[in-house]
Amino acid sequence: MAKVLNRVKSTNDLELKDRLVAINRVTKVTKGGRTFSFAAIVVVGNEDGIVGWGLGKASEVTTAIAKGAEAAKKNLIRIPIHKGTIPHEQEAKFGGAEIILKPAYHGTGVKAGGAMRAVLESVGITDVLAKSKGSSNPHNLVKATIEALSELRSPAMVAKNRGISVEKVFNG
Repeated sequence: MAKVLNRVKSTNDLELKDRLVAINRVTKVTKGGRTFSFAAIVVVGNEDGIVGWGLGKASEVTTAIAKGAEAAKKNLIRIPIHKGTIPHEQEAKFGGAEIILKPAYHGTGVKAGGAMRAVLESVGITDVLAKSKGSSNPHNLVKATIEALSELRSPAMVAKNRGISVEKVFNG
């Protein structure tokens, strides 16, 4: 999934904001009746290129959200953002969910829905066009979005790999 190079080492100095993506109530049927518990998907980010997601399960909603936020803080990755948008077009698939992310001009806004919007806003992307195809399952959409974002390459990284200057990357 996410490359080891993109991992964030420490979370002590980061101002992370958490966003609740989805809550799912699950039921376990036992001899004594039904037992309800909750599963919460949480995305955390500093709105400046760092994002992570987590899943928390507990018998109460607030506890599940807190556990999800703690899990999300443990797998943060760094995303290259170029002038408020992504550096290039990217596609990803996880399970039955397929997504497409395209860079957009300043002022376009985040054209994405549901789970994808929460992830993109947590990263700090202000202008992007996004499309999801296939499954609308929030679990798979979050994972596919994180997968696509982790595969992005910054202009500086592309220039270094090609052995040219950053200006030549944009001017051809």
